[in-house]
Amino acid sequence: MEQRPLFSIITVTYNAADTVRATMSSVAAQTCRLYEHIVMDGASKDDTVRLVKNMSTDRTRVFSRPDHGIYDAMNNALAEATGDYLIFLNAGDAFHSPDTLQLLADIILKNDYPGVVYGQTDLVDGDRNYVGPRHLTAPDVLTLDSFKHGMLVCHQAFVVLRRIAPQYDLRWRFSADYEWCIRCMQHSRNNVNSGTVLIDYLCEGMTTRNRRKSLIERYRIMCRYYGAVPTFFRHIGFFVRDMRRKISRK
Repeated sequence: MEQRPLFSIITVTYNAADTVRATMSSVAAQTCRLYEHIVMDGASKDDTVRLVKNMSTDRTRVFSRPDHGIYDAMNNALAEATGDYLIFLNAGDAFHSPDTLQLLADIILKNDYPGVVYGQTDLVDGDRNYVGPRHLTAPDVLTLDSFKHGMLVCHQAFVVLRRIAPQYDLRWRFSADYEWCIRCMQHSRNNVNSGTVLIDYLCEGMTTRNRRKSLIERYRIMCRYYGAVPTFFRHIGFFVRDMRRKISRK
């Protein structure tokens, strides 16, 4: 009997022919083979599906069907996942190193299957050139309260035990991943910092293109989980922090 995969790597695509190659190559290059790779395509009209199938391995499962957006597609992929842990690696994103999965596997086994393993994220451009570190740094110790300060851990660098992971709430069009991470944290009893960069994140994604709408949704989510008044005053601090960052760059 074939052993259940340790990781379910989920890649959601739609008309992603220009970006998906890097993601597929990154997964295929992993030295750890304890994974399944689920590619959930939203009925692309370009060459995405053909490219994905051409670059697939025996660990890849490809689905292509209409959906109601990226988070609906993620829910569809969750229904297909069989691994112990979930990793969302969307088109254009990549593992930082061929040894990333092996590093995660070693951490998981050493820590007796924690609820969440997380790490840092580097930003890359469309040509895969290094842009810089993500402007929010994953904390040394991650708790539920950490997310009251924003999306401190990138969704792609947030590796979750599948049995504690809920479906995405489709009421949130641009920040359902942030709200999903909060709900995962509500059920995680042990969160382990990998201490390294896990993901190269393409900084031209949907949330980046819809930054203002995403931030508005995140504010509403923060109010819901952390209280309206504390969230309001915390955002005053965010504003001051951002202004200082802009001044220091000049």
